[in-house]
Amino acid sequence: MIKAVLFDLDGTLLNRDESLKLFADKQYDRFSHLIGPITKDVYTARLIQLDSRGYVWKDKVYSQLAEEFGITKITWQELLEDYLSEFKYCCVPFDNLLLMLEKLKERKMLIGMITNGFGQFQMDNIMALGIEDYFQTILISEWEDVKKPDPQIFLRVADKLGLQPNECVFIGDHPDNDMRAAKHVGMKGIWKKDMQWKDVDVQAEYVVDNLMEIPTIIEELVGGKNGKLSVL
Repeated sequence: MIKAVLFDLDGTLLNRDESLKLFADKQYDRFSHLIGPITKDVYTARLIQLDSRGYVWKDKVYSQLAEEFGITKITWQELLEDYLSEFKYCCVPFDNLLLMLEKLKERKMLIGMITNGFGQFQMDNIMALGIEDYFQTILISEWEDVKKPDPQIFLRVADKLGLQPNECVFIGDHPDNDMRAAKHVGMKGIWKKDMQWKDVDVQAEYVVDNLMEIPTIIEELVGGKNGKLSVL
């Protein structure tokens, strides 16, 4: 029986694409007088492109950005520090985030999270979303010294909840780091659809567009029904 629902953060609960765009807009407004003759649209688009959806850390992003645009009145290190301190104020949740978590809480499900990233930075974003109290355990790769898709971090979160992997469902947006890795340790997978991966064979039992589809699927799994709502 399923007893725990586990989540990824970026691209699953946090709408990182919209959050980064909002942050880039605000960063440009703060430093436009130091950045130089670059339009907001150009600055924002290039920052988002170099970021590669979070898979390139910002020291490389900002050093390259400064070099390409000839930014000299402010250092790339100062832009990076601004990112670290200000991004949390731009966190945009996916629709129905809190309502979905409330439904799982009402169902007495254990709730956990595994997210790759830097510890305090990710925790700041979790707190900015106002969701930290819903989780019985949160594993962040820097603090755990292991990251997805390593099976160890999936086994660790189950152990912290006192469960076997097959008693857990994992929800994430990445085909390999989330879905394939969770399935490898025996967890069921719910893929939070991301059109970036539309041509990829995603290994998941369920796929959702909206977070509010999740409580219904969990109810179905716990109830032992055979029907599926949206299956790959």
